[in-house]
Amino acid sequence: MRNIPSFLVRFHKPLLILWLAAAVIMGAFALKLPSMLEGDGFRMDGEYEQVQKELTDTFNFPESTIMVLFEKGKNESQAAFKDKIGKTLNEIEELDVSSAIESPLNDPSLLRKNDAYAMVHIDNKVEEMSGVINDIKNQIKDKEGITLTGAPIISEDINKASQDDLKRAELIGLPVALLVLLFAFGTVTASLLPLIVGGITIVIGFGLLTFIGKEIDLAIFILNIAPMVGLALSIDFSLLFINRYKEEFQKQPKAAALITTINTAGHSILFSAVCVFIGLGSMMLIDVDIFKNVAIGGMVVIAIAVLGSLTLLPALLYVLDERIYKWRILRTDKDNSSRWRAFASAVMKRPIFITIVAMAILIAGVIPVQNMKLSIPTANSLPKDFDSRVAYEKIEKEFMGENKSTIYAIAERKDGWLNEAGLKRMRELEDSFRSEKHVNKVDTLFSVTNIAEPQQLAAALQQPQMKKQLKPAVDPFVQGNKLMIPIYLNVDANSDAAQTLARDWSEKHWPVEIQFGGHPKFNQEIYDEIFDKIGIILAIILLSTFFILMLAFRSIIIPLKAILMNVLGLTSTFGILVWLFQGGHLGLQEMDISLILPVLVFSLVFGLSMDYEVFLISRIREYYLVTGDNTNATAEGLANTSKVITAAALIMIAITGAFAFTGVVPVKQIGIGIALAIAIDATIIRLLLVPSLMKLLGDWNWWYPFRSKAAKKAQNHQ
Repeated sequence: MRNIPSFLVRFHKPLLILWLAAAVIMGAFALKLPSMLEGDGFRMDGEYEQVQKELTDTFNFPESTIMVLFEKGKNESQAAFKDKIGKTLNEIEELDVSSAIESPLNDPSLLRKNDAYAMVHIDNKVEEMSGVINDIKNQIKDKEGITLTGAPIISEDINKASQDDLKRAELIGLPVALLVLLFAFGTVTASLLPLIVGGITIVIGFGLLTFIGKEIDLAIFILNIAPMVGLALSIDFSLLFINRYKEEFQKQPKAAALITTINTAGHSILFSAVCVFIGLGSMMLIDVDIFKNVAIGGMVVIAIAVLGSLTLLPALLYVLDERIYKWRILRTDKDNSSRWRAFASAVMKRPIFITIVAMAILIAGVIPVQNMKLSIPTANSLPKDFDSRVAYEKIEKEFMGENKSTIYAIAERKDGWLNEAGLKRMRELEDSFRSEKHVNKVDTLFSVTNIAEPQQLAAALQQPQMKKQLKPAVDPFVQGNKLMIPIYLNVDANSDAAQTLARDWSEKHWPVEIQFGGHPKFNQEIYDEIFDKIGIILAIILLSTFFILMLAFRSIIIPLKAILMNVLGLTSTFGILVWLFQGGHLGLQEMDISLILPVLVFSLVFGLSMDYEVFLISRIREYYLVTGDNTNATAEGLANTSKVITAAALIMIAITGAFAFTGVVPVKQIGIGIALAIAIDATIIRLLLVPSLMKLLGDWNWWYPFRSKAAKKAQNHQ
C-alpha cells in the first residue's frame, strides 16, 4: 500500500477527473434503476415455481391478476351500484389488456350488499405490468368507490413508496450526519468530504446495479438497502480516514501523512470491508432472490466505498492541502482524551459490577426473542393508509371467509384420469386431502359435476353427448395426463400448520407423481431454504471473523470475547425489535418481523462492529506492547479512540435510523434494527463490557499459544 500515496500525488488530477466522469456517466444510468426494480425478491427455483408454470402453461391460469374493489356509496341504489360495476368492467375489457374478467355480476360469491370485487386476469408477468396498470388507472381515475389492488398494484405501490422513503431518509439522515461531522472536524470543508464520497458511491453503485439488473432480476427493496449500506459505510470510512490524516498532517508533510494514514486507517477500512463482505457474501448461499440481491447490491456499494475512501478521498485531501481547515465553525482541537481515560478507569475500578449490569441489560433485551414471529412481506409492508393495502385487506375480510389459503396439487398419471381407474385414483386423492383437519374444501370433477361415484362419472364421460356437456367442467381440472386439484385451507398461508402440511405432502409417497404449489408451499420453501442454510452462514461468519481477529491481535481470548459480545448484542437487538414491532410499542405499526431482517442485520452489523473492535483493540494492543500494563493500555486505547468511534457510530445511526421514518415496514425494521445494533455496540459493549472484561482477564487477553519462542521473549522483554 506504500506505493498508493506516491501514485495519488503524481496522478491526483487525472484520478479526480476519472471519478467525476464515472459519477456523471453512471449517474445517467442510475436514474433508470428504479424503473427496473420489480417484486419483493422472495422467489426461488423449487417445486412451487414448477407448479406455477404448469398452472399457467397447462391449465391457463393468468400470469397476473388485478383485483378491482367496488364500494357502494351511501346514497347509491343497488341498481346504480351494479350498473357502475358493469360499465367499469366493460371499459376495462375495451382496453384489450385482459385475458379474462371474473365479474361479481356473474359470480355471486364476489358480491355483497355494499361491496363487490372483480378479478382482471392478464397474461403479462408482474414485472411487465406497468403500462397495463397505468391504462386501467386512467380508466377509473374519475370514478368514486373503485380501488385497484392485487400483487401487481401492491408491487408498484411498494416501488413508489420505496423511492419516496429514500428521499425522506436522505432529508433526515444527511443533515444529522453533517452535524455529527461538524462536531468531529469543526470545519465545513472537512465535514463535506465524507458526504461527497458517499454521494458519488451511491451514484456509481446505482449505475452499476442498472447494468446488473439487465442480467438478473433485482427486487424493490434494494432501492433502500443499497443506499443505506453504501452511504453509511462511505461516511464511516471517510471519517476514520480524515481523522487519522488530520493527526498525521500536524506531524509531517501531506504526502507522508497520506502514507501513514493509508497504512493505518486504510488497513482498518479494508478489514472492515472484508468483514462486511464475508457477512453479505455468505447470504449468497441462500437460494432466494432477495438475499442474493441484497448481497450483490451491498457488495457493489461497499467495493466502491472502499475504493473511494482509499483513492478519491486521498486525492481530494491532497488537493485541498491546508484548505481542509477552511470555514471553521467549531473548535475541535481540544484534547478530550483525559475524560475518556477517567471514564475507562472508573469502569475498570468495578469490573465485576459493571459486567453484571451490562450483561443484565443485554439479557433483558434477549428475552422477547423467544416470541419472534417471522413473515414474508405482503400488502402489510405498505403504510396503513395506502389504497391498495386497504382494499386488499377489505377483500380478505369480506370475501375470503374460511378459505384462508390454497394449495394446488398437480398430479400426473400415465394412463390418464378420465377412465374409471383414473377417476378412482382421483377420488382417493380427494379423500386423502380432505381428511386433514386444516383442509376446508377440495375441488375435483366430483364436486363440480355433482357426480359422487367414479363409476357413474366414467360412464357419463363415455357417452359423447354427456362428454360434450361435461367438457367445460373437465378442462379446468384435467389436461392430458395431468390433474389439477385446488385444496382450500382454513389456516393462513404463513402459518406453521399450512407450511407443515405443504412439506408433509411433498415428502409423502403417493401412488402417482404429485407436485404442490400455492402460497403455503411458496412460504414453506422459502422458510426451509433459510433455516437449512442459516447454520452454514453463521459458521462462515463466526469462524472467519475468529481467525482474522486471532491473526490480527495474536490472541485467542480477544476474538472469542468479541464474537460472544457481538452475538449477545445482536440477539438483544432482535429482542427489542420484537418488543417494538410485534408489540406495537412507541407508536409503531404492529406486525411480524420481516423474514429478511435477522439474516441481513446479523450479516451486516457483525462486520461493522468488528470494524470498531479492531480500531479500539489495535490501539490497546499498541500500548500494551510498549508498556506491558493491560489496565493502562485499555484506558489509553479507549481514551484515544472513543471520540472517533462514537462519531462513526452516531453517523451510522443517523443514516440507518432515518429509515425509521419511512413507510415500507420491512425497510423501517431493517433501518431501526441496524441503528439499534450499532447503538448497543457503541455504548453497552464498547464503553462498558470491553474495558471491564479487559480488566478482569488481565494478561490472559493476550494469550496466544502459537506464538514463537522469539516472539514470547521479545514480549517478556517489553
